[in-house]
Amino acid sequence: MGTQGIHTIDTGFVRPCFDAAYLVVERGRGAFVDCGTNHAVPRMLAALGEAGLAPADVDWLILTHVHLDHAGGAGELMARLPNAKLVVHPRGARHMIDPSMLWAGASAVYGEDVMEATYGRLRPVPAERVVEAPDGHVVDLAGRPLHCLDTPGHAKHHLTVHDTRSNTCFTGDVFGLSYRDLDTANGPFILPTTSPVQFDPAALHASIRRLVALEPAAMYLTHYGRVENVAKLADDLHVQIDAMVAIARTAHGKPDRHAALTAALTDLYAERAAAHGWTQGREALAALLGMDIELNAQGLEVWLDQQ
Repeated sequence: MGTQGIHTIDTGFVRPCFDAAYLVVERGRGAFVDCGTNHAVPRMLAALGEAGLAPADVDWLILTHVHLDHAGGAGELMARLPNAKLVVHPRGARHMIDPSMLWAGASAVYGEDVMEATYGRLRPVPAERVVEAPDGHVVDLAGRPLHCLDTPGHAKHHLTVHDTRSNTCFTGDVFGLSYRDLDTANGPFILPTTSPVQFDPAALHASIRRLVALEPAAMYLTHYGRVENVAKLADDLHVQIDAMVAIARTAHGKPDRHAALTAALTDLYAERAAAHGWTQGREALAALLGMDIELNAQGLEVWLDQQ
């Protein structure tokens, strides 16, 4: 049994403890928050069984945003949940009903073969099963209110779910990344994610401040799991967002801009991890955060080009 009816599901994406989805159970009814890729569907269904629920007991699949590590499996999962509705930010709804643009955008970055292997084909969700959740929308899970807050900064179509019963938030990517591999005696290590293509530092600062103002007991991150000491982690994120923007501005106009960015970001996180008590060094950190550093660099570059 999870804490206060909240179960963490490892979707199996990339490596263990990298990509989480969540199941919230209230009075025999379930709501999933995010769902990973198509490959995660068996894990999602297994988590239901472990919680004593059947697929027909799920009322909601709530997406924090439609990036494929969070939402790629939505169509396949919904096809197996006969009574569920899909809840998504108004800007994300059309991409769930017709995922062809999502597929095309991601394929342009990763290539068609990698997409097939990594995510599987994206299955559309019937429009009548999609519920748009503007800021303040409340999802009713058997009398347990799940508040959807518009939290841009990582993506314009990003929402955070505030579960007032447990006073915790499901933050998708807006409250950064924190892998348990990087925990030390000083607690979790956290860093922001700016992955392409809608990083907006001012909006991200504002979204983080808004969530901290709720004084939540904990955050449930997609990458990865439950973290506490929210105010301290928020301070860490604010400092790093500013540092990352400064790094981006410094790299702007350099002929090897991307390489300069990835090196400077690696330095930033390595210094901060060492100060946090992580003793394994820069190379081990670079190996662990390699994909995130690459995506953060790309996200900063898109942002620079839009300035």
